[in-house]
Amino acid sequence: MSITTPVTSGDTHVVRRNPQQPSGMPFGRYTAYPAVDLADRTWPGRTITEAPRWCAVDLRDGNQALIDPMTPDRKRRMFELLVTMGYKEIEVGFPAASQTDFDFVRMLIEEDLIPDDVVIQVLTQAREHLIERTYESIAGCKQAIVHLYNSTSTLQRRVVFGATEDEIVDIAVQGARICKKYEEQMPPGTEITYEYSPESYTGTELEFAARVCNAVMEVFVPTPERPVIINLPATVEMATPNVYADSIEWMSRHLDHRENVILSLHPHNDRGTGVAAAELGYLAGADRIEGCLFGNGERTGNVCLVTLGMNLLSQGVDPQIDFSDIDEVRRTVEHCNQLPVPERHPYGGDLVFTAFSGSHQDAIKKGLEALEREARDAGVPVAEHRWEVPYLPVDPKDLGRSYEAVIRVNSQSGKGGVAYVMKTEHKLDLPRRLQIEFSGAVQRHTDSEGGEMSPAQIWEAFQREYLHSSGPVVGGDYTVTHEDEHAHDRIEATVVVDGRERAVTGTGNGPIAAYTDALASVGVDVRVLDYQEHALSSGSDALAAAYVECAVDGEVRWGVGIHPSTVTASLRAVNSALNRPRAR
Repeated sequence: MSITTPVTSGDTHVVRRNPQQPSGMPFGRYTAYPAVDLADRTWPGRTITEAPRWCAVDLRDGNQALIDPMTPDRKRRMFELLVTMGYKEIEVGFPAASQTDFDFVRMLIEEDLIPDDVVIQVLTQAREHLIERTYESIAGCKQAIVHLYNSTSTLQRRVVFGATEDEIVDIAVQGARICKKYEEQMPPGTEITYEYSPESYTGTELEFAARVCNAVMEVFVPTPERPVIINLPATVEMATPNVYADSIEWMSRHLDHRENVILSLHPHNDRGTGVAAAELGYLAGADRIEGCLFGNGERTGNVCLVTLGMNLLSQGVDPQIDFSDIDEVRRTVEHCNQLPVPERHPYGGDLVFTAFSGSHQDAIKKGLEALEREARDAGVPVAEHRWEVPYLPVDPKDLGRSYEAVIRVNSQSGKGGVAYVMKTEHKLDLPRRLQIEFSGAVQRHTDSEGGEMSPAQIWEAFQREYLHSSGPVVGGDYTVTHEDEHAHDRIEATVVVDGRERAVTGTGNGPIAAYTDALASVGVDVRVLDYQEHALSSGSDALAAAYVECAVDGEVRWGVGIHPSTVTASLRAVNSALNRPRAR
């Protein structure tokens, strides 16, 4: 893909482009979206410091986009999930368009399922019989948002409605007046907030969008005590996010009663940049964002509320929504929508915290170890220390995930991934050169079998390679005594070499050196190059792990031993090195 670089020269916009062959695609059929004339834009220099007001529209906009719309039970589960997560404004349906939606709204009200701090939102077109039915659905509700809309785009005015701008404004204004009429007929006790959307806002001229919104507000009369929500939907995402943001800042400057307006966004994802559009639009002056969990919705979906909320968390901003059990959220959404959440979906997908690449795995392993050290030095729990780990923008544990799935091993993996699995799953802190050696065995498996190796399969391979190997040397009973005169240890042991039991004796500056000396007396050539050990647990039943790097018949190999006795673990590690097959 070539990169074009815009250069401004006077009033001329020049584009330098890298030379390339024509694609053959019919690009001439399409027209570039116009930029917004906003030379004094202020949003690029702003920073998000607090969460917007959220409105979850999974039960309306999300539901209408499902192959199999939600049953009443699934809708109730979705509503309960949204409430539990902390959403305070929830669009629950289009009650005038569907008996199912109408009945669901009535159920929420009649069964008293709406918490006092939660406001339900209902959608209606600007037509009297639909508005009347909408007010019937919310009778008896403590508080509700009536969301009125009509399409305003240039294209729909021309090809769908055949209507002039004045006629479109009249539809919106008459719809607002009808809403007020039925509000007056409502029994006392229901607090109504109004929301108006110029549907297909992104396809509407800005001057006309402002005109129709201001005309509707003259009917709704926003006040500090009763503000009006003006929602500007990217019903179809048509421009780059910066252009959408420019349009939001322009509208924020041109809306009447701005101090009493809650400026709301409703981005879709047709260009794949819905999240960016929402974030930039919020910087540009919006107060509120509507979207769906995991981005369900028409065509490519609504903006993803999970991604938006978690993006805030990753920047140290409280999203005001609880994502601490992201897997349960995902499971519930998948059940309600009967659609899978992609494995690579930001934050919630199965694989988003998983590294297969060897270099990534090594960096993550070292990053987690550094985090533990820094937290210990600072005297704070790891869970409270500032999060800084390569390749992981947030701590998976903050979303209820374990570290088990962070590093998974396939043919692209290296020593870091294998070492991470061994340490987290089995407390074995493999020396670096042993990591390299064992990762070679894992690599041979993944290259020949394909796919990935689970932690259980890696453990089986490790046991087969180091702990359960059979070979020419079998250790038996031994006794170690310390010779103070020479500062040496003396070992007397029984070993089986090439099937023959032998009693051997040796001395050295430690049990391992004494053992290799004893083996030399029966023709076993082994020399220890490196030795490391550590405890695997604590208490009376604690285990120790010993690692020895040996030269065996001129070939360097590692051996591993595990036993409650560190001496026995060490001697087993020597035998492990002796009995492993020659390097492949």
